[in-house]
Amino acid sequence: MTQRTYFAPKGGHPPQTDLLTGRAVFTEAYAVIPQGTMRDITTSFLPFWDDTRLWVIARPMSGFAETFSQYVMEVQPGGGSDRPEADPAAQGVLFVTEGGFTLTIEGNAHSIAPGGYAYLPAGCAWSLRNEADAPARFHWIRKRYQAVEGLDHPDPIVSSDADIAPSVMPDTKGVWATTRFVDPADLRHDMHVTIVTLQPGGVIPFLETHVMEHGLYVLEGKAVYALNNDWVEVEAGDFMWLRAFCPQACYAGGPGPFRYLLYKDVNRHAALSL
Repeated sequence: MTQRTYFAPKGGHPPQTDLLTGRAVFTEAYAVIPQGTMRDITTSFLPFWDDTRLWVIARPMSGFAETFSQYVMEVQPGGGSDRPEADPAAQGVLFVTEGGFTLTIEGNAHSIAPGGYAYLPAGCAWSLRNEADAPARFHWIRKRYQAVEGLDHPDPIVSSDADIAPSVMPDTKGVWATTRFVDPADLRHDMHVTIVTLQPGGVIPFLETHVMEHGLYVLEGKAVYALNNDWVEVEAGDFMWLRAFCPQACYAGGPGPFRYLLYKDVNRHAALSL
């Protein structure tokens, strides 16, 4: 089995001798937040989280992407939270990039390691503790759940990248695949968090233009991404934030696989009032 690696920021500060020029960009259609911007000075903290800091890399913004927030969390040994979520309407997904922790959902404890995935329904009781001797680093994606009369709320899910066979895109000879942690036909879910893998030379061969908002965090490799009118080069640790209908395509240049964690909102009517 292939040993997967997942990029996790470490913070710190660049030396005074570094050039100021970088790859960060924010436009009306998309943003690129390079891994080099995730420094100590850009971290934040949360109530009721012990020995924890985070980078907020997406948050709802009027006129831009409005459905989700995404954090890169760093929990020191012994840290964590018994009151992690302040919004009872918020569902969440956790994806571990480095280290590990014990995740307790409705009284059931789970040991989560790199590549580990957890879906946390809105209103469920959960807590998280890093009982190891090294920091735990993971993504926390949050979205307010859009309940639908006649549909039950989703159940919690605990899984792993290593446990899911990727779904190969048709007519691509295996160079483009998606790891799906949730059944796409399960309409109880109003968001999907997946892992997209492109082998070297693989492409998304058209400018996707669609209603779903995206957060794309590069876990591994590098590629050139078409975003609206621009081509941008991205690498492991970079984050791309796309509003609805932003045209997008991709070319994976190698030498290894290009993999990213992808958020999108799905399976609900478009709101007809703001």
